[in-house]
Amino acid sequence: MSCLKILKYTMCVVNFICFICGVAVFGLGIYMMINFKFASLIPTLRDLNIANTLFIIGIIITCVSFLGFMGSLKENRCLLISFFSLLFLLMLAEFTMACTLLVYEDKVNEFLLTDLQKSLNTSKSMGGRNRTKHDWDILQDKLNCCGIQNVTDWKLNIPDSCCIRNDCSGSPQYKTEGCYTKAQKFLEDNLLSIGVGVIVICSIEVLGMCFAMTLFCHISRTGLGYK
Repeated sequence: MSCLKILKYTMCVVNFICFICGVAVFGLGIYMMINFKFASLIPTLRDLNIANTLFIIGIIITCVSFLGFMGSLKENRCLLISFFSLLFLLMLAEFTMACTLLVYEDKVNEFLLTDLQKSLNTSKSMGGRNRTKHDWDILQDKLNCCGIQNVTDWKLNIPDSCCIRNDCSGSPQYKTEGCYTKAQKFLEDNLLSIGVGVIVICSIEVLGMCFAMTLFCHISRTGLGYK
């Protein structure tokens, strides 16, 4: 079997696996949209809750991997160049986002803190009648945190989820770390793992583009496959 045949079937297998993963993520997003109601803790990005994010990511992965799979299997130059273009655009978007976060880190932090404060104020003003408070309770319970910076963010409206073991009766003991502070600490502690993950994803995308262009050039040179 020639190297190009190996390249072709490697692309088929990898893209098929990615397609299955994309369908799974897409299905999970739909399931969460149907069965759960999310009120984003960041009001400005209300539509980018977990369910919608998974839905969008699933669509992107499914479409890109389908183009790569069919393009390599059928040796279709149009599909291969579309696959290459979409991967290039994804890498460009990721690079732009990374640069934006690095250059405007302070403004991004200020934006997040402002929106989180608005969300927390909404939760305090409406008591237990709003979805935002429920989401804050889930966040504080899962991350073992309280408020944005600390428990004082809630002032006199401290929810049970801020108390250790969710028990605020008697002389309550509050969770010491704020959720935003804890999230920042988590990112700092796992910066190396996150960086490695990003490099791996980018490497896969670069390899995908290289494989697609190699196969495309071979098909164009030999006159094989569909135009």
